[in-house]
Amino acid sequence: MKIRIFDTTLRDGEQTIGVSLSPEQKLAIAKKLDDLGVDAIEAGFPVISEGESKAVKMISDEGLSCEIAGLARTNKKDIDAAVDAGLRYVHTFIATSDIHLEYKLKMTREQALAKAIEAVEYGKSRGLQVEFSAEDATRTDREFLKKVFGEVAKAGADRVNIPDTVGYATPEYMAEITRDTVIATKLPVSVHCHNDFGLAVANALSGIHAGATCAHVTVNGIGERAGNASLEELAMALQCLPYEQKYETNIKSELIYDTSRFISKTVGIKVQPNKAIVGDNAFGHESGIHTHGVLNNPLTYEPISPELVGRKRRLHVGKHAGIHGMNAMLEEFGVKTTEEQSKLILEKIKVLGDQGKQITDVELLSIASDVLGEKGIKRIVHLTGFSVSTGIGTMPYAFVKLNIDGKDYIGTDYGVGPVDAALNAIQKITGKISELKIKDYGLASISGGSTALCEVTVTIEDANRNKVSSKSVGEDIVTTSVQAVIDGINRMMLKNILNEKQIS
Repeated sequence: MKIRIFDTTLRDGEQTIGVSLSPEQKLAIAKKLDDLGVDAIEAGFPVISEGESKAVKMISDEGLSCEIAGLARTNKKDIDAAVDAGLRYVHTFIATSDIHLEYKLKMTREQALAKAIEAVEYGKSRGLQVEFSAEDATRTDREFLKKVFGEVAKAGADRVNIPDTVGYATPEYMAEITRDTVIATKLPVSVHCHNDFGLAVANALSGIHAGATCAHVTVNGIGERAGNASLEELAMALQCLPYEQKYETNIKSELIYDTSRFISKTVGIKVQPNKAIVGDNAFGHESGIHTHGVLNNPLTYEPISPELVGRKRRLHVGKHAGIHGMNAMLEEFGVKTTEEQSKLILEKIKVLGDQGKQITDVELLSIASDVLGEKGIKRIVHLTGFSVSTGIGTMPYAFVKLNIDGKDYIGTDYGVGPVDAALNAIQKITGKISELKIKDYGLASISGGSTALCEVTVTIEDANRNKVSSKSVGEDIVTTSVQAVIDGINRMMLKNILNEKQIS
């Protein structure tokens, strides 16, 4: 059975506190969603502002392969604004619960029903595909809800949607009213679930199992208050969980992680580390028992392969780590240890873990270097020349000379500051050699006074989205930054060379 994915990241997702997107940003997100394979995009609420109308029109004019919808209240002005924005598909809504009717709309049930019918008829008269939502459906009197949906179906609605506006439903109740709606309308039914009680995806799945053929979702589950049903969780649950009925979507699962990161960066909301499917820890393992199991057979502690959603497995070391996982991480960087050396490294890791410290691959390699001596960590990239120039009225400029595997490379570039210029110059070289990019940069002060030490942490990413982190401490910010980047490049290049050898 094919399930339609209606993405409302650009409308309901943008209603997240602190999120406001320009028309250009909305268009960029819409293109990503279209590439991902969503069936419909709710591009926005055209009547609310000139910029919103412009964004919706830009998206509707782009020629994307998915359907483009806009939100409208049940009045002619809103529906006309959708038409003026170039839309052929409107999602119109009115609240139907007694609490909304009494305190928000100041309407009777009969008045709300009349408005719903009028809006559907007007939308159809303007040549639109019309999807009708009974806002706060899950707190609406059940018999009245059936009546509303039945009447808008008679008025010509193409689809109806059941919004769990405040996340109040249980999966059992969502299934019941979905069955009611399917019987009352004989139309395609959508479910739109919010996450106030953490049940959005469960409720959406329950609605689908009861006969809904579409789910309204957002990438990363963003949205008002606790957010919406998460696209990535719902799509993968439909694809991978063992239901009696086989479900399919048009979502290209291998693009999920890339889309999640793009939208997270664009809207400025970080994904929580333990978020299912796309969180940093979703395919991460630290426990010795877990890492040992995963190294023998990933299915022991992973329900799906990380590659299925465009990700890589990540092993981590800490107080719960075991020797097998730690050695596997070291081997990724070409570090081989004896049994005694491994025990000593693991002992040091557990001491730090017991002190509440997080151990990244940076610290792991540093501890390994202490135990093995510097000869234990091979360096492919050497910094052989470096200078920066800056001053009032001049743009900072950097010169960098690297020796990579015995061959000299020179890079020069400008930047908004001397650090930026130096990193740009390095990236010019690495972009030509191995498509390495500097993805994240962090600076912290770890001591005070005129001789304060700074700590620079960077993340390096290759063309396959593999990442390594690196850290350096020093007095000069620019030099420390360059050294951190060089260390990161060394680790990534060494990792890739070892992977190529394993493949061949």
